[in-house]
Amino acid sequence: MIEKETTKLGVIMENLNNQQLATDNFDLAKLRLSQDFASKIGVKKALITVPVRKPTRQEFVRVHPDETFRLNTAVLEIKEERETYLVEPSLWGELPGEVVPKCLFTAINRQGVVFLWAVKLPGEDGRQDEWNRSALEAAQMAMKRWVRVSANMSLGAYEVYEASADLPEPEWSEADFQKLIDVAFKDRYITSFDHPIVKRLRGEF
Repeated sequence: MIEKETTKLGVIMENLNNQQLATDNFDLAKLRLSQDFASKIGVKKALITVPVRKPTRQEFVRVHPDETFRLNTAVLEIKEERETYLVEPSLWGELPGEVVPKCLFTAINRQGVVFLWAVKLPGEDGRQDEWNRSALEAAQMAMKRWVRVSANMSLGAYEVYEASADLPEPEWSEADFQKLIDVAFKDRYITSFDHPIVKRLRGEF
């Protein structure tokens, strides 16, 4: 009985030694994940969310320099809910005081999150307050370098800070601007007076 137990123990120890020898042959350099791991195994990130927002005061951002990645249009903003809606052009004249002319810039932060930055355009008289003038200037600066935008209430305008380090160029999404707009406004496009937002603004419910 003792002899059988000793034999079993010997087999177990031999298997453990063989396993140790096998792991000693692992090439750790080959097993280590690389930065482009996702592309090597054929993984492609799906674009399902494109926020419409201002840059936060703590993030550095860039703006796409290509003119085809921006749009001058009229939007309707529900500030209480922090939501922005695209509006069918035929309705612009029917919603005075509600639709606002804005430029939708394609922006990206250091974490690679792409978003649409809506900046108010000058009025028909060409006038623009300091908040919107400084925001537009910040967006133009961000086409060439990383910037951080911070509201200064005492100044009544945005302050713009350039990154002091030599940061790498942004890696833009492969999606074109049409795709970005489709995703950003997939549930927020007003095409008629029957839209719940329009009915709310007209006091119909």
